[in-house]
Amino acid sequence: MPQPPEALDAVAVRAWCSLALEALGREREAIDAINVYPVADGDTGTNLYLTVESAAAAVEAVFAAHETGTTAPALADVVRAMAHGALIGARGNSGTILAQLLRGMAGVLAAAGDADHLRRALAEAAASARLAVAHPVEGTVLTVASAAAEAAGATAAAADLTDVADAAYAGARTALAHTPQRLAVLGRAGVVDAGGQGLVTVLGALLEAVGGRAPAGPAPLVPAGPPLTGACAEADPEGGPAFEVIYLLEASDDAVGRLRTRLDALGDCLVVVGGDGLWNVHVHVDDAGAAVEAGVEAGRPHRIRITHFAADRIRAHREPAQRAVVVVVPGDGLLGLCAEAGATTVLARPGEPPASGELVDAIRRAHAREVVLLPNDAQLRHTAAAAAEQARTEGVRVALIPTRAAVQGIAALAVHEPDRSFDEDVVAMTAAAGATRYAELAVAERQSWTTAGICQAGDVLGLIDGDVAVIGDDVTGTARTVLDRMLSAGGELVTLVLGEEMPDALAALLEEHVREGHLAVDTVIYRGGPRTAPLLIGVE
Repeated sequence: MPQPPEALDAVAVRAWCSLALEALGREREAIDAINVYPVADGDTGTNLYLTVESAAAAVEAVFAAHETGTTAPALADVVRAMAHGALIGARGNSGTILAQLLRGMAGVLAAAGDADHLRRALAEAAASARLAVAHPVEGTVLTVASAAAEAAGATAAAADLTDVADAAYAGARTALAHTPQRLAVLGRAGVVDAGGQGLVTVLGALLEAVGGRAPAGPAPLVPAGPPLTGACAEADPEGGPAFEVIYLLEASDDAVGRLRTRLDALGDCLVVVGGDGLWNVHVHVDDAGAAVEAGVEAGRPHRIRITHFAADRIRAHREPAQRAVVVVVPGDGLLGLCAEAGATTVLARPGEPPASGELVDAIRRAHAREVVLLPNDAQLRHTAAAAAEQARTEGVRVALIPTRAAVQGIAALAVHEPDRSFDEDVVAMTAAAGATRYAELAVAERQSWTTAGICQAGDVLGLIDGDVAVIGDDVTGTARTVLDRMLSAGGELVTLVLGEEMPDALAALLEEHVREGHLAVDTVIYRGGPRTAPLLIGVE
């Protein structure tokens, strides 16, 4: 049996990430089932798993890039990669806090991995996580992290690495069992804090990585005793905000300070983690658009995720909703539109189409027995099919409507009625999408052959149903020509989605053009299309 390391090294960190991922994979569903705070949306275990999965992948990338082949990478490189991976992959309230805990540890462990540095790393992790949360609440993962740090700090000066890890695990496990005595909503539900449960699992994996042995037993899923009266916090999420908004943000420290103040006034459960110009922002709000707009004013937000909390989400033991819609959107502005319609959204970033795992994650976040999936891109057909098949193996009934453009998805979402039968709803949404012809404008990057002739760099291309149909000199003229061609075959409604940099005057000009040439056709206008397309057009 190999001897436990005297100090945490790169190999041990790699093992820690791998063991933590395996353990969270085993316990994911159980942790999801006890998730009642801050929102009973049944996804804490999944969010923690995905956060650690991103951290583990970043660590593996460092090992894969290490060139010598005979020695392991430097500890500092590996722990920083772990922290960065967790930051960019953090999901939900619990995953965001875990990312900050790992970041706090990495800042200390980058210098050395001996027992004393591990003590200090755990203390820094607990302190930095509390600073990241706008309004810390006891009886949560923050309490568990503090208990782990205190127990590790109380070990003897001569204690070795395994002793410190063991003490941290034991302290966290004891604190977890008493979380219902600190937070009333947990006591009423008869469960421990789900985020704290996940942290105990991660610390158990650390003990196994450095000590060579698995923890003594699983962390408690039930309370150690009845909740205290008087001292028990009365935090209760019932009636809380409608949306969870998460995004990565490139911004300065000063801008993030102002952002915290603004988001704190908009909603609750605010957690902002990170540093060195890159931050992960998490908040629950009623106005998802305002939360994203605040990020735009602070810096450059990306990887934006908006989740709509169903009206019946706050239950002690949450049951899945009957039906949900998961939609892929190509621009930040459409995220809010689709989320307000009740959909779970996935952002397709320019040049970075979502992987099947992201779509499966969105289906899980929707937490429904039946899901309608709208990929809104012909190139995502196989990716979406793989995600739907994976979700079906998990017991979710998934219908994949092969929408090829965002305007088709908008049309399908507009006729969605969760109260009718699943089959009838899918048929109606499929018919609405199929009846919507789609077009988009793009700017040619170089001279090339197209189905409409030769274009030059800078020409405005009008693509109808995916093929170049018009080559023009400017956006307005090209858009008018595209609209006329599409409406020549008939239509009742035109949908225009303006790109980020397009002026409102463009929409007004095109609306007037439609009204003058086609009296019986209505026009609806949205903002927030992708940066790569000045205009999206739908005709149905």
